[in-house]
Amino acid sequence: MTLLDNISLALGAIRGNLLRTILTFMIIAFGIMALVGILTAVDGIQASLSSNFATMGANSFDIRKKGTGIQVGRRGRRPRNYSSISFDEARNFKERFTYPASISISFSATSGATIKYQTEKTNPIIRITGADADYLKVASFDIEEGRNFSAQEVESNRNVVLIGSGIAEKLFNVSYKAIDKIVSINNRPYQVVGVLASKGSSSIFSSDNSAIVPLVNARNTYANNQTTYVITVALSDAYQQNIATAEATGLMRNIRKLRYDEEDDFDVSTSDKISGILLDQSAYITSAATLIGIITLLGGAVGLMNIMLVSVTERTREIGISKALGATRNTILTQFLVEAIVICQIGGILGIVLGILAGNGVSLLLRGPFLIPWLWITLGIIICFIVGLVSGIYPALKASRVDPIESLRYE
Repeated sequence: MTLLDNISLALGAIRGNLLRTILTFMIIAFGIMALVGILTAVDGIQASLSSNFATMGANSFDIRKKGTGIQVGRRGRRPRNYSSISFDEARNFKERFTYPASISISFSATSGATIKYQTEKTNPIIRITGADADYLKVASFDIEEGRNFSAQEVESNRNVVLIGSGIAEKLFNVSYKAIDKIVSINNRPYQVVGVLASKGSSSIFSSDNSAIVPLVNARNTYANNQTTYVITVALSDAYQQNIATAEATGLMRNIRKLRYDEEDDFDVSTSDKISGILLDQSAYITSAATLIGIITLLGGAVGLMNIMLVSVTERTREIGISKALGATRNTILTQFLVEAIVICQIGGILGIVLGILAGNGVSLLLRGPFLIPWLWITLGIIICFIVGLVSGIYPALKASRVDPIESLRYE
């Protein structure tokens, strides 16, 4: 009997016990969906992170208060509270750092602002950043319409603003109409002098719904005693980053008046370092997804074995007739093994399709790319084959050992 004949017999047996088989399909499909879906989502998030941090520039690094960056995997330890980087310390660093580089000072003013123009307004989710005139250069922003604000506008506390392309589209429909218009940010008037070019949908931390105001203006409006400033350094030569970060660390320790035996109370982080931390943590998610999938598939394997055992009992007379007509033990063994594998593969294919849709749904929600995870598809098919093989061995052996004389008398 050929493999195609066995598959045809398996499909006929599946149709004969449709309800029980569908339940087994769903258990196996859920396990594969959990495995493929979560791993696909992780791949999409990783791709988005890599793309996002690549746009920040490989030649830049940030100096910020320790403990305000990405803190993961602390295993329940309470984080130490470090002192903020003050404006005077940030300005002192900018004046004294002599390495060839562009330096910007900024801080996060608020992440829940509303911007209005006449009858139109945004949702209260706009992130406002206070920054100096060098911020666009070091943060890899481009101007789509208008201009950057000048150093004089920063120092003179002018009410000017750069808005993201998403805000411009919401309030003015097209970017060029936003220039020189007066908008209201939390009920304070600001003149729009420029619109930031979109960084695209691959960015998790979207700049399209953010706005930048001059540093002095933002300090007067939003800053308090707890405000901490971020120093961003963009090097002229990316290959000198290690030397520059070491020099910046030494200078910042001097400014912060740290003794030689004291640890750094600030972080010097590059974009690839932050990306690396996040990507490393995705291994935990991958492990959790694998564990969930394996546990669910074990349940599916037990269910499949029970169904196959019931099927062997119900088809005892059929097995006896097959043996009477010349079917060997190997033929019966192969028939039931193929049936178990076919059931698993159908459930696995359904789970793979659902997993791809679920995983890419999460990825697209976080503005990641749409992926076809060939590795996880292949892994899912292999796992389903193994589950079907393991679950079908005992029922197939039991079927192959049925005595043909006794089975013909079975009612």
